[in-house]
Amino acid sequence: MASAEKQKTDHPLKFYSFPTPQHPLAGRVGSIPCVPSVSSLQNPAVADIYTEHAHQVVVAKYAPSGFYIASGDVSGKLRIWDTTQKEHLLKYEYQPFAGKIKDIAWTEDSKRIAVVGEGREKFGAVFLWDSGSSVGEITGHNKVINSVDIKQSRPYRLATGSDDNCAAFFEGPPFKFKFTIGDHSRFVNCVRFSPDGNRFATASADGQIYIYDGKTGEKVCALGGNKAHDGGIYAISWSPDSTHLLSASGDKTSKIWDVNVNSAVSTFTMGSTVLDQQLGCLWQKDHLLSVSLSGYINYLDRNNPSKPLRVIKGHSKSIQCLTVHKNGGKSYIYSGSHDGHINYWDSETGENDSFAGKGHTNQVSRMTVDESGQLVSCSMDDTVRYTNLTLRDYSGQGVVKLDVQPKCVAVGPGGYTVVVCIGQIVLLKDQKKCFSIDDPGYEPEVVAVHPSGETVAVGGADGNVRLYSILGTTLKDEGKLLEAKGPVTDVAYSHDGAFLAVCDASKVVTVFSVADGYSENNVFYGHHAKIVCLAWSPDNEHFASGGMDMMVYVWTLSDPETRVKIQEWWEVVMASSSQPGQAAGVVGQSHQEEEELLNRASDPSTTP
Repeated sequence: MASAEKQKTDHPLKFYSFPTPQHPLAGRVGSIPCVPSVSSLQNPAVADIYTEHAHQVVVAKYAPSGFYIASGDVSGKLRIWDTTQKEHLLKYEYQPFAGKIKDIAWTEDSKRIAVVGEGREKFGAVFLWDSGSSVGEITGHNKVINSVDIKQSRPYRLATGSDDNCAAFFEGPPFKFKFTIGDHSRFVNCVRFSPDGNRFATASADGQIYIYDGKTGEKVCALGGNKAHDGGIYAISWSPDSTHLLSASGDKTSKIWDVNVNSAVSTFTMGSTVLDQQLGCLWQKDHLLSVSLSGYINYLDRNNPSKPLRVIKGHSKSIQCLTVHKNGGKSYIYSGSHDGHINYWDSETGENDSFAGKGHTNQVSRMTVDESGQLVSCSMDDTVRYTNLTLRDYSGQGVVKLDVQPKCVAVGPGGYTVVVCIGQIVLLKDQKKCFSIDDPGYEPEVVAVHPSGETVAVGGADGNVRLYSILGTTLKDEGKLLEAKGPVTDVAYSHDGAFLAVCDASKVVTVFSVADGYSENNVFYGHHAKIVCLAWSPDNEHFASGGMDMMVYVWTLSDPETRVKIQEWWEVVMASSSQPGQAAGVVGQSHQEEEELLNRASDPSTTP
């Protein structure tokens, strides 16, 4: 339970619904660094992401009008932005206090906002949305305030829940402290008024849920008697008709409560592992959702509590690398994240899942697929793994332990794998280490193997690319140096092996002609920040580059002045196919259908 308590404190998961029932959307924040996402409940693949916060976003909430969203981050910045335009223009920005914003509430007329969190001198503020002028004070607590809500009908009432084990009740506007509610014995994690305003509920780490009168604050009952859950309760959400309540708990269950008769009518048991603890929930029209510690979103089935209707899965940490491979006639995207997890995605539907078993224990740095259809991945856990893409199951076999930490991996025909490590280049044959170059005289960063399997290109931090030959079970330095314009960040051969593209930290892509002795073919300028990745199109006439400037450019090999700009993400990379002629990812470029890119933001969401 200690891990769940820390998760609650550091990364609360909150769901909020779109205010108009004809267009039900939900905002999911907390597990996504720096950006809140807005998703359709019927089709979660239809999503939008706001990327203008400079720090990790903790909470976001629609105004009842539906025209604006207020989002708060760990620095204490509150941004109010437009929802009707694609650009999501900023309307207002405030800093109500210095510290993490943990919850937000609007009045029903969308004119007043209450904000609470981890302030230094104060833990909350309530003000007019368009001027920032105060409309009351949030006092009565001596520790962090975790939750706030406002009664959505007049006369207005406001309630808060805090780490001081208390809830507080306010009347207004202007909002004034009336009294403290001390029924709970541990942190109060969530307070919510019913939609009709007649009641409000508080949920705590003590496993209790209390119901109070929405107008007077008088206690009505304790749901479930002595305890509502066997573990701490992290979130609650009322049904639209105000008669039922959905709760999410660290005991790995969610429950539906009939508030009028004070009983649980459904219990959803979500699993048995620590990652199955329930940290968030939402009741939106006919949709009931919960969020697990794993970051998975569960669509709960009232008719079958033992099994969710569907589970939306994905990464809960930043995605570091991608590759694409066809398996059984379908194209799949494979993504590796900062916490060592690897997921596979159906490129057509966006459905995804993770590999079974125990895999990498640290950041996955690079992935590719070899000629036998195995996913080859290197990780900061000092291993290279070979994973069968038919079984999608980690096993004890296929794991090569390295002496030092790997950075990049590339594969060639004949069972060869080349791994670039810190101060070392390693050659593997049939999943066994057969040769290494220790202390090569420069710091190797990236590697690519020519499609013929005869030549290896290694890019270094010194701004050069060196060529090596694979001779049986050894690597021979050919003594040839290709000069980039800065520290090399990626190298990629075209699928036909005719060209080698090299990108660098100096914002340049240099293409070398292999047939002409690796002479410089062309230089491509356009990025405004460090370029981090490259991918060739199957026709070998175009390639794409992704950079820290939030840009992806699709270049024409024969004409450096011709390029297509893709500007959507705060940081973008692409994955190229591991096999010539296969799709490189998914992007709807109608004018170049054969060129398929995959965008990866450093939030843990992949957009097929």
